[in-house]
Amino acid sequence: MNNERQRILAVIPAYNEAARLGPVAAAAGSFLPVLVVDDGSSDETALVGRQSGADVLTQTPNQGKGAALRAGFRRALEQGYDAVITLDADGQHDPAEIPAFARAFAADGGDLIIGRRDFSRMPRVRRLSNTLGTRLFSWALGQPVADNQSGYRLVSRRLMEASLESAEKGFAFEVEMIVLCVQNGFKLGWVPIRTIYAGETSHISPLKHAAEFVRVSMRTRQSMRLGKQPPRSS
Repeated sequence: MNNERQRILAVIPAYNEAARLGPVAAAAGSFLPVLVVDDGSSDETALVGRQSGADVLTQTPNQGKGAALRAGFRRALEQGYDAVITLDADGQHDPAEIPAFARAFAADGGDLIIGRRDFSRMPRVRRLSNTLGTRLFSWALGQPVADNQSGYRLVSRRLMEASLESAEKGFAFEVEMIVLCVQNGFKLGWVPIRTIYAGETSHISPLKHAAEFVRVSMRTRQSMRLGKQPPRSS
């Protein structure tokens, strides 16, 4: 690929992240144009995004990370971008690593390039949940997956287009993107990233997230065995 012709947009989904969003969006903006998708926040997330120099798209009411990402994808497609790089608003993804994704995209045109974390550097509970989750999802997909829950990733134009019909509103959408990538015969790749945890408060409900993940994994297993696209949620 010709690196000079790449058009990549940084997409940051954000829900009540006014306290942490500013430095992330500003740092990302030193590398790429930035779109903050304010997912129905009740604080000043949208204002902070604009003050950081980002474009801001607001959706109300709160609809979930998957819906926020698809809203960002639609904007990127409308504006003719070749890919997006998604990163979280809470500081767990270092914007300084954006060039690593861009280089990997320039090298082989990967459709889904996921930031691979070092599980050994996570707090014990998260290390266990991510290790078990990765093993379960690898079994369901029928091939090894290094890190299926990392939200730091590059998504190509054609994978964005393939993802728009998904009905997943929450974090399961990021897992479904991997399934769509594999089942469409697109390129899946990885780049190592820093593993950052500093006591952030997560918006994820652990029990609900676990139940959703098991549901998506079982659905993935069934669809891969049948050789079909993953069934849509009702």
